[in-house]
Amino acid sequence: MKIKTTSIEGLFVLEPHIFKDERGYFYETYQFLKFKDMGISDVFVQDNQSASVKGTLRGLHFQKPAFDQSKLVRVVRGKVLDVAVDIRKGSPTYGKYEMVELSAENHFQFYIPSGFAHGFLALEDDTIFTYKCSNYYDKASEGGLLWSDPTIAIDWNYSNPLVSAKDQILPVLSEFDSPFAY
Repeated sequence: MKIKTTSIEGLFVLEPHIFKDERGYFYETYQFLKFKDMGISDVFVQDNQSASVKGTLRGLHFQKPAFDQSKLVRVVRGKVLDVAVDIRKGSPTYGKYEMVELSAENHFQFYIPSGFAHGFLALEDDTIFTYKCSNYYDKASEGGLLWSDPTIAIDWNYSNPLVSAKDQILPVLSEFDSPFAY
């Protein structure tokens, strides 16, 4: 597996080694010791999966401490634009984002440590998105930022995405007091 750094410290794109033949393909999506050797030592305790129609935008979400989560995300079917926003107070990249295209075709994974808000836009119908979390979900610890915050200025390159009512009323960065420190 190749690990690629991004413009934001702590975020990594992982490109697996895929074994293909006439039967199809095989690749290892996760192996603790290999990930630890690459500098990712989280112990993942929960797996989640969602299905989305084209144009669905989910996020930007995070869990507050003590239920904060690192995530390892990937697409099983379809394609997404996946985004992580740095919300660590004092970080030189606070409020900046990294965007990665994840698809069933490229098999890339995106590692997002605690201290980042996360969201994605489904680019194809019946997109299946899956992710590992380093901590358990806790409803009282939910947090988020508005997906269309003009300060963050994420270029989703998509007009009128399908966004939940809950995600449409999240705060903007300028009204946000981050619980994370750099």
